[in-house]
Amino acid sequence: MSVAINIEKVVKKYGDLTIIPGLEAHIKNGEFFTLLGPSGCGKTTLLRMIAGFNSIEGGEIKFDEQVINNLPAHQRNIGMVFQSYAIFPHLTVRENVEYGLKLRKLPKEEIKKKVDNILDVVKITDYQDRLPERLSGGQQQRVALARAIVIHPSVLLMDEPLSNLDAKLRIEMRSAIREVQKQVGITTVYVTHDQEEALAISDRIAVMSGGVIQQIAAPYIIYTRPYNRFVSTFIGHSNMFKGRVQQQNGQKVVVFANGYVVPMDNLSEEATEGLDVLISVRPEEFALREGDGLECKIKTRVFLGKYVNYELEFPEDMLIPDQASIEFSQDLGHAEKILEIGETVTLRPNRLKINIFTADGSKNLIEGVVHYA
Repeated sequence: MSVAINIEKVVKKYGDLTIIPGLEAHIKNGEFFTLLGPSGCGKTTLLRMIAGFNSIEGGEIKFDEQVINNLPAHQRNIGMVFQSYAIFPHLTVRENVEYGLKLRKLPKEEIKKKVDNILDVVKITDYQDRLPERLSGGQQQRVALARAIVIHPSVLLMDEPLSNLDAKLRIEMRSAIREVQKQVGITTVYVTHDQEEALAISDRIAVMSGGVIQQIAAPYIIYTRPYNRFVSTFIGHSNMFKGRVQQQNGQKVVVFANGYVVPMDNLSEEATEGLDVLISVRPEEFALREGDGLECKIKTRVFLGKYVNYELEFPEDMLIPDQASIEFSQDLGHAEKILEIGETVTLRPNRLKINIFTADGSKNLIEGVVHYA
């Protein structure tokens, strides 16, 4: 029976070092919930706390209303899929999948029925008599997934399960994992540092940094309305410009450092007259225009099939310092011409899509942006 997971002010320490300082998250029954963040942000530590592999120094973790802080890992009824597959090399596919059921001493007929069903669900029935050494990486990961699910756990935990696969297999397997999870309906907590993977597979994403959840929301919201600068720059690419809030003709506007004005009718009350802000524009939110706009020079060009990605050169006083690059993505399905390196162009940001952050980047000033949804 699947459960909801309630994480309430959880603390993780190693000696005097606090890794997670008081984290809260509420994962819905049957949800595919992803912990996303850079290496060292605490996502795997949190997963291991849910699993029972790490101690909890403060707060509570609950499965539904049951506090599991001191419950041994083997009594939590979890399934776990690791980065390294962790399947037994001397057992066949079927024997690997049967293993957990045999430990539970289920009747042979029931074991056969459950294993037949899960082998069919994860599409490895044809390989059931093979040893792992005769399987591809993707097939081995399917075996690990089947073994974790066949015991009917309350929670499925997955720690970077696709990181050892090549790019094509990762895309294939993330679709398979999503399909199986929805078919089985099990609450799943998935750890990854791969933004594209998280966006493609999740019901909701928790973006983490420094042991703190920066935002929890659906993938579309995380990408289009990030709560702060960290989320905006970690998920995809964001170009950061200096700007200021002003009033013109009774309407709030944001003004770029070159004087270009963008009318805004969706700024919160905190965006007051004269406030210095960061203006975040994703590469695909620019459009080529004549006349007023942001003048820049094409620095480099990379052809990527469906679109062309350009690195741009702006006057330094327009930009927030220490950005790896400033980019514009041109959709070839709508492009009238390809831009040349060294060419000077004028770009206009889509005012309905751009995000406006406080000068320290800690908060989005667009109305209705959610911190935890």
